[in-house]
Parts: sequence; C-alpha cells; structure tokens
Amino acid sequence: MSPQPLALPADDWSDWLSGYVRDRLETVAETLARLGDGRPRDTAEVLGLWNDADIALRGADSAALLFVEVHPDSDVRRRGEELVQQVDRVRTERDLDRALYEVVAATDTTDLDEAAVRMREHVLRDFRRGGVDRDDRTRARLREIAERLTVLDQDFGRAIRDDVRAIRLAPEQLDGLPADFIAAHPPAEDGLIAVTTDYPDYRPFRAYARDADARRSLTIEFESRGWPTNDAVLHEMFDLRHEKAQLVGYDNWPDYDAAVKMVGTGDAIAEFIERISTAAAAAGRRDLDAVLARRREDDPAGTIDRSGISYYTELIRREQFDVDAREVRRYFDFTRVRAGLLDVTGRLFGLEYRQVDVPRWHADVTAYDVYVDGERRGRIYLDLHPREGKYKHAAQFDLVSGVTGRLLPEGVLVCNFSRGLMEHQDVVTLFHEFGHLIHHVLGGRQEWTRFSGVATEWDFVEAPSQMLEEWAWDASILGTFALDETGTAIPAELVARMRAAKDFGKGMAVQTQVGYTAVSYLLHRDRPGDHTEAVSAAMERYGVLPALPGTHFQASFGHLAGYTSAYYTYLWSLVIAKDLFSAFDPADLFDPTVAHRYRDLILAPGGSQDAADLVATFLGRPFTFEAFAAWLDRAPVPQSTR
Repeated sequence: MSPQPLALPADDWSDWLSGYVRDRLETVAETLARLGDGRPRDTAEVLGLWNDADIALRGADSAALLFVEVHPDSDVRRRGEELVQQVDRVRTERDLDRALYEVVAATDTTDLDEAAVRMREHVLRDFRRGGVDRDDRTRARLREIAERLTVLDQDFGRAIRDDVRAIRLAPEQLDGLPADFIAAHPPAEDGLIAVTTDYPDYRPFRAYARDADARRSLTIEFESRGWPTNDAVLHEMFDLRHEKAQLVGYDNWPDYDAAVKMVGTGDAIAEFIERISTAAAAAGRRDLDAVLARRREDDPAGTIDRSGISYYTELIRREQFDVDAREVRRYFDFTRVRAGLLDVTGRLFGLEYRQVDVPRWHADVTAYDVYVDGERRGRIYLDLHPREGKYKHAAQFDLVSGVTGRLLPEGVLVCNFSRGLMEHQDVVTLFHEFGHLIHHVLGGRQEWTRFSGVATEWDFVEAPSQMLEEWAWDASILGTFALDETGTAIPAELVARMRAAKDFGKGMAVQTQVGYTAVSYLLHRDRPGDHTEAVSAAMERYGVLPALPGTHFQASFGHLAGYTSAYYTYLWSLVIAKDLFSAFDPADLFDPTVAHRYRDLILAPGGSQDAADLVATFLGRPFTFEAFAAWLDRAPVPQSTR
C-alpha cells in the first residue's frame, strides 16, 4: 500500500496535536530502548532503528512547530509551545546518551552503501556536537542550556508575532497610495485611518506614501516591534549559545554553527562579509548617489534615511525607468497569481497539482496533492494571508518529511500577502518561498529521514528558491497569469522596463543584506552589552544607511532565532543561485531538458549529498563567484527621462 497523507482533524485541534505528538514520542522512546537493550545487532539494524526514531521525532517536531506559528486558536499555539519543549527535551536526552552513542559508534561501514555511511557519520557528528563525550556535570549543563534556549526561541518569536503596531492618520496622509489600498482602509468613526506594521500595509505605504513624516512614523514602529521585551531575551540567548559552543570545544557560537555548513568556520563568515561588501560597494554607491540626487530635487538640504529609501527608489524607477509599481499591481490579482504559480512550476518541473478538500486549520488555507507522472508524490498547504497570532514573515514549514515507501512529504507555505492586488515584489517572494516547498516535496524520497527534503547545508537551502525568482521576471511566463481587470496580459515591453528598473537599487539591496549579515554574525561573536548601538554601527558600516534613531531592529529580526549567526546564507546562496541560473536559456525558461536535469540533480537528492557536489554535478564544474559579480556590476539603463 502506498503511503497516505497525514489526516488532520476537522476540530479539537489541541487534543489531536497532543495525541499526535505523544504517540510519536512514545515511538521514539520504545525504539531507542530497543536500540540500547544490549542485544547484538548489525549495522543495518542499528541505523534502521535510529531512522525509525528519527522519523517519529521529526514528525512530532514538525507538527508542533507549525501549529505554534499558524493556528488561529491561541490555546492551540500555547499547547504547541509546550509540545515543542517536550520534543526538544527528548532530542537533547537522545543526543547526550552515551550508551546510545556507543551502540552507533561500534558499528562498521564494511557493507554499507554511500547513503548509509553518510547517515552514520552524521549521527556520530551530532552526538559529538551535542556534547556526549563530556563529563556528567558538563552534560547536565548542556541539558539546561538546551531547554532554556527552546523557551527563549519561543519567547522571541511570540513577542514578534503578537506585536502588531499601527499608526493613525488623516485620510490625506494616504496620498500616493494605490486606489485599492485606500479603499481597503476606510476611516474609523473619529475620521482617522489605521495603517499597521503587517506587510500588506507596511510595504506599500513605505513605497508610495508621499507623507514623509507618516512613512517615518510607520518605519519606526515596524523596526521597534518586539522591543523592549526581546532585549533581555536576546542577551540571554546569545550568552547561552556562546556557553554551549565553548562547552563542546568551540571558541564561539559562529564557529560552532558554521562547522556543519559550506562556509566551514566563523572566520570564513567574516571574510565573506568583507568580500561581498567590497563587491557591492560601487553599485551601492551608484544607487545611493542617484537616490540622494533625486531627494535633493525636492529639498536641496534634504537627506535620506531608512524610511525614505523605498519611496525614492520607487520614484526613480517611475521617473527614469517608466515603471510605476502602483500600475504594475493591477496585473497581479492574488487568485490569478496563485493559479499561475502552480501552472508555471507544474510545467517547469513536470508536476500536477490537484486541489483536495481536506481539514485545514483556517479557511484561508488551500491544499493540493502533488503528482509526478500520475503518481502522488506529496501534499502542500498554502496559507498566504495575514491574521492575528500568525507568523509575520514568509517561510516554508515541514509538516511531514518524506521517507521512501513510508511517508509522503507534506509542506506548508506561510506568507502574509494581500487578498486583492499584489506588489510584484510579493509575487517574486511567492515564487521564492514556493521553491522551498518544491524542494521539500521533490527531495522527499529518501531512505533516511535526516536527508529528506530541504536537508542540505543551511547555506545552500536558499539557492533553489532564489533561482526560481527568475521565473517571476520573464515576460512570456508572466503573460500567462498577469492579467488586468479586462483580462489583458501584462505587456512584454512593460516587463522589459520592469527588468531594467530592477537593476536599479540592487547594489543598495545587497549592501543592506550585508548589513543584516553583519548584525547576525557580530551580535553572536561579540555579544555586545548594547545591541542597539552595535546594530547601528554594523548597518552604518556595511548597510546603505544606519538604523533610525530610537529603533531596535534586532528585537524583531526573527532570523536571529532560526538562522542564529548565519544570516550570511542568503548572500552565499545568491552567489550559487546566479551560477545555477547560468545553465538555463533565458530565451526558453521552460526548456524541459535543463529543467528536469535541475529537478533530478539539485532538488530530488535532498540532503543525500553535499551541496557543493550537487552543484558541481549539475553545472559540470564547481560553482564560482563570476555570475554573481557580473549581475552586480551590470549598471541599470534608464528607459526614459523626465
């Protein structure tokens, strides 16, 4: 019998989640007990039992983590947090269990295939990184640290999730916003309009609102979310990570974290920051000079800060490249975009999506079974609109990790898009995040669950998603679903202007990402007493502009939890993504030969091989910096003058 998707409940979500996680943790306990019962077992049996426990543990972890972030019932979210803590305790105990370590370490690799050898090596590596070889007192402290870090991660994310702020404005302060935005924001009884820090409000407002004071007020609120609650949380989090790293033999947390990534060491992260910063300097300066020049046309003594950069970037694109993003929006109705995304990726990768009517946690969620050559290969859920208590960014979450012949991979896309017209940048984001979802499903045919789906080195996982963004910039592809209210497709010449306009600002965008990368790295390496001061210094040195006075960006920088010191991975992956895309013919992005090679050589292997090897196999050579450098150096070409 072929594996079946997970059956979600129609109601009683808290009871279902509790029972689901409990059952899987009981399986973990029973399986590990068998593994440690002293009976003689060959290597295949040992690794098989470990895999069984891993499958159950990942299932419990994925479900609990997902519903903490997406379930509309706060009681379910709270129960999910408790269950995440239970799962993490079980994982910590397993990874510190010397008896289990001795069982795995005593196996040999004589009769193992490459995948099994890799599995064994990774398990032993995890044991060592967990501190299994330390003395009793140290292992006890590592347990305490692990449990406390789980709570701190939850506290950090909850403070961001729950801190939705708003400014109240007079109707005239929405001048410059698109008509549909204004229509969706009617005045309250007092005549004022609330504009929130949620993305469907925040992004358009910063890009189009002519009222500089209002833009600045909203930006300050956005970059102060989570403050002051998360200040103490971050200090304790960074200190505990540092202590853990030292207890298991590393100088600091970045060294510990980097050791299992492509980059290798913390020092290599610092070197990469400097390399990218140097590479982006000329393009960033060119962009910023243009923004400042345009700003001074409005005010000869004017300066620019983070609240004005999006507005003036869009103004230049409108005036010099003849691209008005407010007009572009009318071609991107959410429902058509979602359908177009499925059509495009289905054609590209040879997939079929069949919508299914199954229980979901919210009415906004849509579910699809994914087929390849008539065979069901997984299930995806799309949860794409904001609501109270929901995750505030955009990400793909696992629900089930696929295992060949046992479990179908299931993933969830969690975003915060408008229900009506979308910014084109949000369309690009949707393609990006969907890239993770496809990777999870297509990489979900693995014998070993630890290699299932997006299980490569963490500094590679963004590359397939970043590359898929290119399909959201192709005129022929956009023409299949980007239609205005009359059914007219977006003109190819408009897409050409959009592509020219996107070259403007990329230097500043990369420099901003370098700034965030430096924040992520330096806060962990140096653990400064004043995070806000350190963030401002890092952004002033590496980013385009320093932080706004009075803001505390780090308090809502959610990647400090999941990505920790490794935000560099976005830029590292972008270098690889640009090289991967060089294998495609820009004139025919649907060429099945290269698309299916990419599917089979990059996505389908999941984490069963090192990322550098996957890329080298696909490209026929190791990846290089050249495609990224050429893209960055390409100067924007204005399409019109005022």
